[in-house]
Amino acid sequence: MESNPISGDEARNWLELPADITSMILLKLGAIEILSSAQSVCSLWRKICKDPLMWRVVDMHNMGEWDMDYDLEQMCIQAVDRSCGELIDINIQYFGTNELLQYITQSSNQLRRLRIVRCHSITDTGLSEAVSKLPLLEHLEISLCSFTEKTLETVGRCCRLLKSLKLDCQDCRRGMIDCDRDAIAIAENMPNLRYLQIFGSSLTDRGLQAILDGCPDLESLDLRQCFNLDLVGQLGVECAERIKHLRLPHDPTDDYEFIVETDGFGDDDSLDEDYPSGFSDIDFLTEDDDYYEWSGGSNFSDYADFYFD
Repeated sequence: MESNPISGDEARNWLELPADITSMILLKLGAIEILSSAQSVCSLWRKICKDPLMWRVVDMHNMGEWDMDYDLEQMCIQAVDRSCGELIDINIQYFGTNELLQYITQSSNQLRRLRIVRCHSITDTGLSEAVSKLPLLEHLEISLCSFTEKTLETVGRCCRLLKSLKLDCQDCRRGMIDCDRDAIAIAENMPNLRYLQIFGSSLTDRGLQAILDGCPDLESLDLRQCFNLDLVGQLGVECAERIKHLRLPHDPTDDYEFIVETDGFGDDDSLDEDYPSGFSDIDFLTEDDDYYEWSGGSNFSDYADFYFD
């Protein structure tokens, strides 16, 4: 008869793990899982889940699962409250409102990263009022939302430390009519950008040239699905020579976390019909280290992990 490879004395007691190790494990779950289940496992876990340091990064990533039996807005407010003003990074997806964004910014003046995904209840006025309270903001992502160039101008004026901007313009490209308004707003108001993703935009070579002229420190530029760009002649040469991490309009989108809406634009060979959503390519942020990870670049350069100083 074979003996049990793990005896009762040898079985691991997870409650005996050091508190900092348990915190690291719980952080991998995300805010929704912690508030809905993990904190109720035992009194020790509940105590750890009330530590403000657990809530410096709040990921309300719900992938549009509207059948959840949770009030996500109230859960987000609870997470912000638990941070006790220490919140530096928050991701809200699908359920964000002007009122929620106002609550977040009023409670978290140390915020350095804000990610807004398909939050159609957040208006231009709501976002403009929010960023006016975030002078320390360094990283902003606006994906699958529609905001005007005036709002981008406000972002640039209020967030002078902004060094990373991600825009997914698929929801507002309106048949790919030439439009450089967003590009001009970025060029004239965000001079310190080092990383820019402007996915699915209808900008033209004129708008791209304005960005290159207005953002002299730009090191990483993602132009995938921007099919109004020609990138011929001197503009293409300048991009190749200046930008360390460059992704071109027809580059693969297989590592992109959202579904790519082709609408008949671009080459069929460069696009897949569906890409599964996943967790952000942004890892948890610490005070000294934050990075973006990319793969599958163009022929202009080899891509590796891109580190911010």
